[in-house]
Amino acid sequence: MVKPLEIPAIEIGTLPPDPVAPDALQGIPRQQTNAKRWLGDNWSLFVGELSQWDVEVQEDQGTRGIYVTDAGGLAHGLPHGVVLARNAQQVASLLQLAQRYHIPVTTRGGGLTTEGEAVAFGGVLLDMTGMGRVLHVDKEELTARVQGGILWHRLAELLRRDGMDYLSAPLNMASSVGGTVGVGGIDVNSAKHGCSADQVVSLEVVTPTGDIVECSDKLNPELFKRVILGYGQFGVITEVTLKIRLYTPMRMRYFYYRSLHDAIGDLMMLDREGVCDYTGILTMMDKAITLLVGFDTAQRDLVFAQSHVPRLKGRGELAFGMRLAGYYLLHPWYWRELQFLLERKKALFPDLHPPQHMRNGELLDRSVVFSRAVWKHWGHKNMVIPDLATSVGKFTEVVARGNAVCRRYFPRYTLYCVGIKLRPEHRAHYEMSGIPPDAVGWSYGCEFEPILDEDVYYSRDYLQSFKNAIYDIGVDMGTSYYRFGGMMKAYIRRALGDAVVEKHLADKRRMDPAMILNRDVIF
Repeated sequence: MVKPLEIPAIEIGTLPPDPVAPDALQGIPRQQTNAKRWLGDNWSLFVGELSQWDVEVQEDQGTRGIYVTDAGGLAHGLPHGVVLARNAQQVASLLQLAQRYHIPVTTRGGGLTTEGEAVAFGGVLLDMTGMGRVLHVDKEELTARVQGGILWHRLAELLRRDGMDYLSAPLNMASSVGGTVGVGGIDVNSAKHGCSADQVVSLEVVTPTGDIVECSDKLNPELFKRVILGYGQFGVITEVTLKIRLYTPMRMRYFYYRSLHDAIGDLMMLDREGVCDYTGILTMMDKAITLLVGFDTAQRDLVFAQSHVPRLKGRGELAFGMRLAGYYLLHPWYWRELQFLLERKKALFPDLHPPQHMRNGELLDRSVVFSRAVWKHWGHKNMVIPDLATSVGKFTEVVARGNAVCRRYFPRYTLYCVGIKLRPEHRAHYEMSGIPPDAVGWSYGCEFEPILDEDVYYSRDYLQSFKNAIYDIGVDMGTSYYRFGGMMKAYIRRALGDAVVEKHLADKRRMDPAMILNRDVIF
């Protein structure tokens, strides 16, 4: 049974000015529906001139309808036309004319945004997946040059053929590389390697005015600092040079907890001491908390078993199962909850150890396994994943408060926590990102994801109110968010502060005079 939405009574005439958009739903705090639609001024002139520059725009209803929403499924829009990116010069021509005619351009890679960031509310939808090739792999320098629209699972497949692998990628490998490095990208190895954006050596960027520019921390560094982790506001990423590494299979250990506090303490201890290559927390509600620990080599696994396993407060599967069984024997009225946990374990665990991807206890292809598990076990027509990014000192309280919100709204939910190792030399990159300004050494991300029943209808207002309740914790505690664009616009100043927002807004207006690139995402 879905808990009915509680809307506080508001006297007529007392509503404050809406902080998000003129079409926001009244009476639901910080609820943005869709961004204001662009109505199509100069569209026919724009398309006519584009055709002279050999840029094809698909205007048929079927093609446009493919892009009506994103993975979140809560924001809906429709572009006037779709352009499939083919090369940087084509993108440059498109943006030059878009500036002239004031045509909004929305870029999209894998479409895995959850707040409408990749949804076009009129104008052009620029689909970057047409630029999906690996251009060069340098095994000596351990770098790969790729096009921005390539999806991570495709990159992983091509690198494996050369005995290579990525360093840090998003958990969901159906994301594009260009889209990921524009927002961050985290996985269970981010506590060791940092976020995906930290692996970028250089970028080819098409600026909002149509210039094609190569940039890095040394070459055109100001553009690089704006584009990397810039939420698509300062340019379209067409090529990326990434750090890579030699391929190794993965060895996994799982430890089980009843106490989130204990699991979080062990997670931070392991990250701080650097004894493993992969760490994270994955829960089934707050009854079964799993600490994931992984290794690239058998030697590191062996050293960990001798030096750290005795120090952990978590238990193995058998010991934890017996303890859990004892709890439910004493609380038989929770038998439906126990049934859910057992069914969830039965369905989930085999997918984390599929025999076709295992050999001698090692996981051969974590990118395929984890991405499939994400969609299969947490997928829904609505991907509702509010998150909080926090410093070490606030991590435990943030998780506890977020978990309490989950319990109020949903009978079943998942918590996913992972650390992000921060690079002091990259502090300028993090300025407009989800990395909290008070984070030192590591930042921690907490994703709160309800397990949505396909047979239950959840209104958009109910789901948005749940997300707002999570985001309000961030406002109250002074943390940040991985996703703060799209329908989260009202939180941007709260998360980053007026000084940072005004600084980047001034850069945006200077670099994008017509304000056409990914409008209504951040600015």
